[in-house]
Amino acid sequence: MSRHIGIVGCSAEGAALCYRTICIEAPARMGRHAHPEVSMHTHSLADYVRHIDSGDWQGVAALMVSSARKLEAAGADFLICPDNTIHQAMASVAPASPLPWLHIAEVVAEEAVGCGFRRLGITGTRSLVDSDVYPAKLAERGVEWVRPGVEDRTEIDRIIMEELVCGIFAPEAVTFFQGAIGRLAQAGCDGVVLGCTEIPLIMNDRNSPLPTLDSTRLLARAALDRAVSLTG
Repeated sequence: MSRHIGIVGCSAEGAALCYRTICIEAPARMGRHAHPEVSMHTHSLADYVRHIDSGDWQGVAALMVSSARKLEAAGADFLICPDNTIHQAMASVAPASPLPWLHIAEVVAEEAVGCGFRRLGITGTRSLVDSDVYPAKLAERGVEWVRPGVEDRTEIDRIIMEELVCGIFAPEAVTFFQGAIGRLAQAGCDGVVLGCTEIPLIMNDRNSPLPTLDSTRLLARAALDRAVSLTG
């Protein structure tokens, strides 16, 4: 027996990586070929982007709650969202949601504490990096944080929205991220949050100047933990 995981998708590549991680890593916990029941609902990315670009976080929240209701009807027991940016709407989503959520930044912050990180760089879309999503959760746990410089934020955002979410993984993007993360290391960071769920498709501990916190896979593993731990 296990709980039914509901995935509220936004961008395809991040949602797919999260889903794959759950299904690939579950057999080690549940037995050969086994994984929890998983359902996903995804509104059009264009609908999300339109609301994000206009600063309409209530519009973002409405899309997320709509997905939550459809996943409740499909039998999900709890929800995850493998998209960091739209967590900016979570304060409006949680009270209106028919099901409980795991919060991606809370999952990452808990892992940061467990790994002993003291000062983390935050990467992701410009909207996410400029927001309080990660600073608030890290500060609650006594972890310092650093945002990339303005030029790095702008180019990282472009790479995410014009390349990664479209399934384009260019060597030049890896090189740029390495430089941006290197500058975070120079600012005293001892790790970096991969705070867009597509970034782990090109960056990892093997090619990053700093140890990475992979928000996508950490969320998937937290969901798997909750699904198979029926007492929590």
